[in-house]
Amino acid sequence: MRLDGKIVLVTGASSGIGSAIALGCAREGADVAVTYRGNATGAEETARMIMALGRRAEVLGVDISREEEIRALAAGLLDRFGRVDAWINNAGADILTGAGAKLSRLEKLDQVLAVDLRGTILASWAAVDMMRESGGVIVNMSWDHVAFGMAGENPILYSAAKGGIASFSKSLARQVAPAIRVNILAPGFIETAFGEQAKEGWRREVAERTPLRRWGRPEDLVGAAVFLASDESRFMTGQMIMVNGGVVM
Repeated sequence: MRLDGKIVLVTGASSGIGSAIALGCAREGADVAVTYRGNATGAEETARMIMALGRRAEVLGVDISREEEIRALAAGLLDRFGRVDAWINNAGADILTGAGAKLSRLEKLDQVLAVDLRGTILASWAAVDMMRESGGVIVNMSWDHVAFGMAGENPILYSAAKGGIASFSKSLARQVAPAIRVNILAPGFIETAFGEQAKEGWRREVAERTPLRRWGRPEDLVGAAVFLASDESRFMTGQMIMVNGGVVM
């Protein structure tokens, strides 16, 4: 699943899943642009690790919910790289930890719709505009439970946004084929900041109801992400890969 000579953009790559995917792409030979919104230090660290692998890295700050910033991101990519071969939309709103967890239900809804859904749509449109002539791959991040359902205030909110991403991506895949492929990566329970801060009893419950008997780690997403970004998935579009230890099948 080599990515030699390819230019890959990973949004929200300052930590967690985004950082792991960016590093995985670099290990497979890609030069990588990483974006961040608030965590510049984390993005710079991701870039430093990419460069330590002998690959080029560029760091770009962007709020993907804002159209003017997406336009500036696309212009920055063209200026620094001249093109993008794979655009991976990983950035999302955190309504589970820190200040995000204290928001009202309506404020949380506004956040996930603005960042996760609207941001993914805006970024995908920008990617299509960049890839129209040369072709390329878009990978959008959804959630495994959009295919199954999950009770609870936060899961319902995420279902609205992540389910929209899945449906949008399938329709976009039909519209932009055959030059551009669009696929979906759907994580399950992953040990990012939320998983690390969860109560131990609930952590055990999640592991027990997972066929592979553990939480996922950010690095567990890397293989699927690199596969979707590579030519190895050249006959796949509009498809969703769930990386979740079997919780949803």
